[in-house]
Amino acid sequence: MSAVNINMNNFKSEVMDSDKPVLLDFWAPWCGPCRMVVPIVEEIARERSDIKVGKVNVDEEPELAGQFGIMSIPTLVVMKDGKIVNQAMGARPKSAILGML
Repeated sequence: MSAVNINMNNFKSEVMDSDKPVLLDFWAPWCGPCRMVVPIVEEIARERSDIKVGKVNVDEEPELAGQFGIMSIPTLVVMKDGKIVNQAMGARPKSAILGML
């Protein structure tokens, strides 16, 4: 399964109501480090059926970015049962991202 594009319309159903942990990638197309993280996040989405992976384009969804207090991108957030359980800023290798889960 590939990463889901998360926006204000599907945030509740895809993230808050998810029965699986959710890895959210806050990114923007112009962000160099984000472009390094995107293929890793997509790979994790394909490999791990036990989690849901979502991507939030901060340019298109400033309200969501604001809700999470995103100050720099990429920022990765892990949510379980609608609560933030882990968060990291900056590009990370796959092993570090998996370690957040």
